[in-house]
Amino acid sequence: MISMLVFDPILPWGFLGLLGVAAILSLGFGIWRGLPGWFLRGLALMVLGLALLNPLWKQEDRLYQQDIVFVVVDKSASQTLGERTIQTEQALAQVQQALGAFDESVQFKIISVGDAGRDGTLLLSALSEAAGAYSPNRIAAAVLISDGQINDSDAITDFPAPVHLLTTGAKRDWDRRIVVKTAPAYGIVGEQVEVVVRIEDLGAAPASTGVASVIASVDGGPEQQFSLPLNEDIPLSLAVERGGINLLEIRTPPIVGELTEQNNRAILSLNGVRDRLRVLLISGEPYAGERTWRNLLKADSSVDLVHFTILRPPNKQDGVPYDELSLIAFPTQELFMDKIDEFDLIIFDRFRRQGVLPEAYLENVARYVRDGGAILVASGPAFATVESLYRTPLRAILPAAPTGRVIEQGFTPLISELGKRHPVTEGLQTGLPDATPDWGRWFRIIETVPTAGYTLMEGPNNLPLLQLDRVGRGRLALLASDQAWLWSRGFEGGGPQRELLRRLAHWLMQEPELEENVLQATALGMSVTIDRQMLDGDVGPLEVISPSGQVQMLEFEQLGPGRWRAGFEADESGVYRLTENTVMAVVATGPATPIEFESPIATTEILAPLIDATNGGSFLLSDRVPNFRQVSAGRSSAGRNWAGLVRRDAFQVQDVRLTPLAKGWIYLLLAGLFSLLAWRFEGR
Repeated sequence: MISMLVFDPILPWGFLGLLGVAAILSLGFGIWRGLPGWFLRGLALMVLGLALLNPLWKQEDRLYQQDIVFVVVDKSASQTLGERTIQTEQALAQVQQALGAFDESVQFKIISVGDAGRDGTLLLSALSEAAGAYSPNRIAAAVLISDGQINDSDAITDFPAPVHLLTTGAKRDWDRRIVVKTAPAYGIVGEQVEVVVRIEDLGAAPASTGVASVIASVDGGPEQQFSLPLNEDIPLSLAVERGGINLLEIRTPPIVGELTEQNNRAILSLNGVRDRLRVLLISGEPYAGERTWRNLLKADSSVDLVHFTILRPPNKQDGVPYDELSLIAFPTQELFMDKIDEFDLIIFDRFRRQGVLPEAYLENVARYVRDGGAILVASGPAFATVESLYRTPLRAILPAAPTGRVIEQGFTPLISELGKRHPVTEGLQTGLPDATPDWGRWFRIIETVPTAGYTLMEGPNNLPLLQLDRVGRGRLALLASDQAWLWSRGFEGGGPQRELLRRLAHWLMQEPELEENVLQATALGMSVTIDRQMLDGDVGPLEVISPSGQVQMLEFEQLGPGRWRAGFEADESGVYRLTENTVMAVVATGPATPIEFESPIATTEILAPLIDATNGGSFLLSDRVPNFRQVSAGRSSAGRNWAGLVRRDAFQVQDVRLTPLAKGWIYLLLAGLFSLLAWRFEGR
């Protein structure tokens, strides 16, 4: 119980001050006039003033509270490096023993903090949340056992007590890491992209040659090796092989003695795009649908179109002198020998043998396809005659042979069963899948016999209308009709001519989104989903190779015709290689370098501002655990080998009793007595 004298004025303090001033002036006036009883008058005024102040005797029953010490233990992934786990456990045991040795005035709270996923170590956020449950006047200190690598240094800018850091790790720790300084978001297919990387040695790195080996690969393909100087920003040039998402993996081999290998790798996602698609369109003769292909390709801003229409073949003899012709000579040598490999797609629209292209040129076209080029043959009636392209060296790569018959009757083009699953024609047929589409009719089809590839569209009597095939590294399409232009004119309602021809052209130019035999993998965090699409055949088991080289086999679940799916939870971050039969894919899970291992060297720099602001201290556990002592508020809270706990002496008031120092009539009696004595004394 605590007792003290308190005042509870009857009048406001300002009014009491005015009365006090008036009393002092009147007393001074009496002294100036020489009144002999001035001191008795002063006593009377003092008694009246004391009565107005209303003195009370206050008695409090107090319950003293314990000072709170927070012990925050960092159990993130970076704390598993080296001897940090053992250091943390030993330090925690010693801190508990030291704080437990204090009397009951000190209570400690242990807070364990693990990883917060991509956010890293949120040590101060956990401390702030725990401290919010207590009054600041009870908090004596916060003791952090950590390597100092935290990711929420701005969570606390001020703390009501000293913050002490017990740093794990050793002075001899060192590590090598790879840092990507700059990397493009996209690259041009077939060209080089530049990635600026830096190989850094952190901490007490041993003496080295100053050069590090770096290995780079694209989509798990062939590896390129480089020797780069340490601690310098160096540009690397890598080729973008295909369109769509490319995974660039850059790594440096681990070195004996470094803290971790998990920051020796960087994975970048690069979107491969084509700069300009160069298309060569050759129309064998003018006809009503000639401009269909031209308008379609010219409408695409990414396409550079070169279009020639053969108006006067060499065998045409009309007697007109050559110097009077306004026609442009067909540059066959330049197009089909010198610059043919510069084109992404060649379209033969109703082309026929007229002596324009020699056999050697057409043989070079076949070579162009095998080497990765693309050809679309939109055949006309000549395809069924001796002037057919099938009667040239292109016969070796064409997917169908003409029978010599041209059928001229109205028919509605239909999507084949295989075509309903192929990306080029999938979804073109609206309504019920088995219903006849509400499309306009065509009136001519060249009868052919398939010899390779697959049929996506059919005409009357199930005759092949659209056939696709892969030849070597290239692709080829054969459209057995020249009447697609009827759809573009809206005949009988038209049809999906623009979308069909657009998809067909982009499939030929190997756009990734139109691949029909594909293995695709997507990762959401550490969850991986694999989709397999095939036109025919049965899917086999999926081989999964982890970044560390471990192999597991998965079975697919069929979702529908030609579509399967599998999935797994990854237990490693990095590039997984997936293989089903001969089809391969890669997928990256998690960050290439988890945030916990980006900078694994123990440090006090991140927490130094908070430690300095709270008058705390930092100590290396490799030296020793500091002693703990209680200090008064405002005094130094840390020394060379000791850490201070502020003595708070906080309490809760359980009961208060107020007793007047005297009754009111006693004050009046004393004031009257002193006044009477002053009158009597002055009357004599």
